[in-house]
Amino acid sequence: MTTTKELKTYAQNTWCPGCGNFAILTTIKKVLVNLENQGLDLNKVALVSGIGCHAKIVDYVNVNSFYSIHGRVPPPMTGIKLANPDLVVIGHSGDGDAYGEGIEHLIFSAKRNIDMTFIVHNNRVYGLTTGQFTPTSPPGFKGRSTPKGSPEEPLNPIELMISAGATFVARGYSAKPKHLMTLFEAAINHKGFSFVDVLQPCFTFFDTYDFYNERVYEFTQQDHDASDRVTAFEKAREWGYGAGERIPIGIFYQAKKPTYEEKLLGGRIPVQLTPGDIRPVLEKHI
Repeated sequence: MTTTKELKTYAQNTWCPGCGNFAILTTIKKVLVNLENQGLDLNKVALVSGIGCHAKIVDYVNVNSFYSIHGRVPPPMTGIKLANPDLVVIGHSGDGDAYGEGIEHLIFSAKRNIDMTFIVHNNRVYGLTTGQFTPTSPPGFKGRSTPKGSPEEPLNPIELMISAGATFVARGYSAKPKHLMTLFEAAINHKGFSFVDVLQPCFTFFDTYDFYNERVYEFTQQDHDASDRVTAFEKAREWGYGAGERIPIGIFYQAKKPTYEEKLLGGRIPVQLTPGDIRPVLEKHI
């Protein structure tokens, strides 16, 4: 069986020391190993990323991967899943990538309930471009683009995804990796569109570790019925504009519904290739 060490690649890691992305990287590798032990073929895993600090994660995990452009992580994920529904497709995106440039793609992926997992590395700042505010930055955020403080209120990604139709909605915190593992495993095992927003401090441009450590708390299904959409909205609104300062992490909402590819394909797999020369296939269909 594969080990986490064997999932490491030759690529040099260039994240800043203290970045929350390291915990997400370690967690996803451990989850993939656990799932392989449960029967998952890692050759059928495809990681997709966008543009930003988060995107480098596909360089550091030795499985199939695809780089997309800024904000466009869901479209190639959708194409991969529709071309071969047997694949396990996991997307990684940043908060600017997902909730800014790519918000329309994210909303429609949730609406369609495509069977894939979407993980947002939410550091609430554009780290790769050195500190501009994003759709989840707090009011008054001072950065290169808002030196006097941002006048905007942040989006509530959890509320947004429940509204859009995602059938699995969760939030984790990179400084709680054991809890994050349970969320990632549950998300990947869920049949339908799975969304996990990960609070991931940017140690260089927006260090929020102390802020989160004082406020984050874990909730379980004994505390909250994730099958109830109404209470899911209530839980989602515990932290945000006009709400309290306690920050819940866990599974907010989970429902069982037919997936987009089940309704569209009816069990058919559009393309099946065997290892070898693909030129005959291309020549036949061009």
